[in-house]
Amino acid sequence: MNYNLSKFLSLIAIVLVNLSCETKEVLYQATDFAYVGEFTRGLEGPAVDKYGNLYFVNPHKNGSIGKVDTNGNFTVFIDQLPNNSVANGIRFGKNQEMFLADYTGHNVLIIEKDEKIASVYANDSTINQPNDLAICCDNLLFASDPSWKTSSGNLLKIKDGEITYLERNMGTTNGIEVSPDETKLYVNESVQKNIWVYDLDYDGNISNKKLFYSFEDYGLDGMRCDNQGNLYVTRHGKGTILKLSSEGKLLREIKLKGKKPSNLAFGGNDGKTIYVTLQDRGYIESFRVDNAGRTFNQSLLGSLNYIVTSATSASPTYE
Repeated sequence: MNYNLSKFLSLIAIVLVNLSCETKEVLYQATDFAYVGEFTRGLEGPAVDKYGNLYFVNPHKNGSIGKVDTNGNFTVFIDQLPNNSVANGIRFGKNQEMFLADYTGHNVLIIEKDEKIASVYANDSTINQPNDLAICCDNLLFASDPSWKTSSGNLLKIKDGEITYLERNMGTTNGIEVSPDETKLYVNESVQKNIWVYDLDYDGNISNKKLFYSFEDYGLDGMRCDNQGNLYVTRHGKGTILKLSSEGKLLREIKLKGKKPSNLAFGGNDGKTIYVTLQDRGYIESFRVDNAGRTFNQSLLGSLNYIVTSATSASPTYE
């Protein structure tokens, strides 16, 4: 065998042995990720951009937007949204524009990439208060629309700035998410403690509504899927995150430090870190999981480079 080839293969073998001997990573164990202040009643809406920065709402006061960069530094990204708007859910679009559910102005707001100015993307004065957002299928948005006073809610679709009712007079709609293959839409009802699943087509039409999972205690808030179709659900008041399979089977319950998780987002170099906003501690917590978020995308070459060099040459996209 060629000497150089033999030496190269030996080096690869050493690298693989070293990797296999590394301490196994601890999964599903919550730790403090970043301290973001005492005003946390409205802390919500985490979302990670393609560069790995984490954004969330209301860390400083109602109407503010916070940011934690890839080095863990917390800053106030926007001190106050225009017209005294207060956002809840955040999602990033295909061009890294930021969509925000504005629950005080009956709006979905948009902040274009590299900008800090929010404008109205969609408005409907008849809706209650858009709460959480899901996105798929070429910037097709879905929103929960709860009325906390009447313990009821709606399910909305937003496309090209137009809001459409998909369903009215549900329970208190809150968390919402799309499956990795974009054929299912999940929405939960916080007060009624149900999660519903619909068949979803590319145009955002829903059908075949089924009860996916039901709880006997504690409220429900934000939800997100991993790339295998498992659904993570925040249990507000209980201080846990529930992991459900795509068939609705309970797989795991992750204990947090705080008791009032509001929402979660996938991020990190490999998409396998979950960030959780809480409304009772002043911290954003995080934990590692075994599958990336549903929108994380990385080439095979980039994955191999990450394994060997702890870096990637590809440009990943995030929740």
